[in-house]
Amino acid sequence: MSGRIWMRRAYEPPSRVDGTRVLIDRLWPRGVSRDDLMIDAWLRDVAPSDDLRRWFGHDIDRWEEFRRRYRKELTAVPAAEALEELRGMVAGGRVTLVFAAKDSEHCNVTVLAERLSELLEATG
Repeated sequence: MSGRIWMRRAYEPPSRVDGTRVLIDRLWPRGVSRDDLMIDAWLRDVAPSDDLRRWFGHDIDRWEEFRRRYRKELTAVPAAEALEELRGMVAGGRVTLVFAAKDSEHCNVTVLAERLSELLEATG
């Protein structure tokens, strides 16, 4: 994983070293105000579709299939365009992917960070 890609839950306080903070969830995190979240961008289109998010339901038994389906979604418009925008941000410096899920190992942020790292490696 690139040292320029960081991940932070929306419920954790922002840090001065976060760089550009980007919310990567389709839904706004419950109970967090816009002022408290301190994001620079909200890329809803890079998040899993509502159908995929509901199907997965954070069921670890569905994790590998979720990863496969989400990676496929990231190749189609509008997700691919949002992913390219995010790649450009990361190419410019540190980006913190802000997300709401409790399980940071089995959620879209890990798949997205992995894909971003692959794109960065491919473009040098």
